[in-house]
Amino acid sequence: RYPYRIARRIADVEALVAHLQEHHGLRTPLTLVLHDWGGMIGMGWAHRHPELVARLVLLNTAAFGLPPSKRMPPSLSLARDFRLGALLVRGFNAFAAGATRLAVTRRPLPKAVAEGLVAPYDSWDNRRAVLRFVQDIPLRPGDPGFELLAEVGDALPQFADRPTLICWGDRDFVFDHHFLAVWQAKLPKAEVHRFPDSGHYVLEDAGEEIEDLVREFLPRTETQLEDRTAMARDNPDA
Repeated sequence: RYPYRIARRIADVEALVAHLQEHHGLRTPLTLVLHDWGGMIGMGWAHRHPELVARLVLLNTAAFGLPPSKRMPPSLSLARDFRLGALLVRGFNAFAAGATRLAVTRRPLPKAVAEGLVAPYDSWDNRRAVLRFVQDIPLRPGDPGFELLAEVGDALPQFADRPTLICWGDRDFVFDHHFLAVWQAKLPKAEVHRFPDSGHYVLEDAGEEIEDLVREFLPRTETQLEDRTAMARDNPDA
């Protein structure tokens, strides 16, 4: 049975990248675009392969434990720790359906978009991964993945020299300013753009603005990447 643990998610990405490199000519280093739990998965992979990471684009995410100043939102605690929450998630699709309303704050999602976001989770069995994802959030020592989460978080400063763009929806009730502050402490050179009226689905709320920022960021930082590659070539033992 699939374990639904963060370590396995990271291993899955590791296997995918290796397959794409070997069989499809994937060129590295890569620019990682990470949102939500993708931050932990992506940076977990990056921690194992820092030489393959060129740039980072971070969108309301984390790759470290719950900040000391932040409390676990009650809705996540309900789904993570209580049978009632598990019933709501698997029986009524409460997690995915609730997110279509709570994760956007500028305007309601178009009906077709909301339906598309919940469509994969159309049965009790197909919602297993959603519940197991929430249950796998490590909060304290002894939780599966807690040590891995701490290790990846502690190692984030190794990427402080990578060009990094952070686009942040300030009205995210989970990944809020407490998480953003940790990113800024770990990656102090990161370029940060905050969207005061946007929520967790920041690409739905501020997609056009973020697209413009990313389109400008990628070519602007290409020279920096070329300089880094040249330095590595000229100083292989550095």
